[in-house]
Amino acid sequence: MKTQLKSNRQTGMIITIVLLALSLSVFGCSNKQETQPTAGSGKQPDIIRVPSPGDITRPDIYMIAEELGYFAEEGIQLEYVGKVPSPQLVASVVAGKIDVGAAHINRTIAGISAGAKIKAVVAGTETTREIPHMVYVTLDNSPVKSAQDMVGKKVGIPTIGGCNEYTPYAYLKQNGIDSPKGKIEVIVMPEANLEQALRQGNIDVAGFHKNPGFLLARGGLKVLFTDYDVFGTVGGNTPFYFSEKFIKEKPDVVRRFVKAVAKANDWADTNQQQAIDITVKRAKVDPKLLRTGYFAPKGLIQPETAGIWIDLLKEFGEIKNDVKPEQIFTNEFNPYAQK
Repeated sequence: MKTQLKSNRQTGMIITIVLLALSLSVFGCSNKQETQPTAGSGKQPDIIRVPSPGDITRPDIYMIAEELGYFAEEGIQLEYVGKVPSPQLVASVVAGKIDVGAAHINRTIAGISAGAKIKAVVAGTETTREIPHMVYVTLDNSPVKSAQDMVGKKVGIPTIGGCNEYTPYAYLKQNGIDSPKGKIEVIVMPEANLEQALRQGNIDVAGFHKNPGFLLARGGLKVLFTDYDVFGTVGGNTPFYFSEKFIKEKPDVVRRFVKAVAKANDWADTNQQQAIDITVKRAKVDPKLLRTGYFAPKGLIQPETAGIWIDLLKEFGEIKNDVKPEQIFTNEFNPYAQK
């Protein structure tokens, strides 16, 4: 009997010790979680819905900022919701299907002119001589060697309007060709088909979103002009924009998003090959298809980049309203902007 009582006491002590250990373990984990909240947003990160990457041809700033932990540092987590065609980006942001869009600034301007309540908050890519936004090429034995030679010729571009079509018009006008819209024949086709069409003689000039060096390395081509030749550095900006509703409701989220993108821009500019490597790894794309990219320093949007495209879109009839640069963008959420 004594032996049984002793055994029961020992069993009870063992059970008590186990339960105490489990209790300490549970409370210990709970306390650890509470003392390590995600930066800037409490216990959980703020979710920002973005389009899934489409045709990746240059370093992707989302992937870079994620890989380097810049979004995590700001308490932000991206949620990729599927591919969204470029012409549908503005409408998708306005409808709340995605939170942020990014495309050439002429699309932002056109959307706002049409009544879309959006605003650009941080710059993406920017043009340099070596890394322009668009490049227009001919065959190296082509008789087209100047703006004057383009008159009456077929120019292949990926889509009608915007940077694709109006950059050639601006180039022609800059070189003394009045009423340029009627002076060339615009042929629209997928960008992937442009090179073959050019080599087969179906078009005389082809407009690409690629670096000159990438195209010249393919042989038999020569650069006629780029958007840098027409606009300098301010013609190729591709900013990120939110709906005005999102900005009003979540200004701190926007501010932290802008900071992460601005940091990723600067890192990518000084680590171009590593930026490509990150994109190749995460997107699982052929590195031969990626070109280097140049991103706006500190993500700052220059007023001139909006002004140039407002004037062009008005000149060629794509927008009717009198839009001002301050309606298009703001740098107020950028920590690097001069206050």
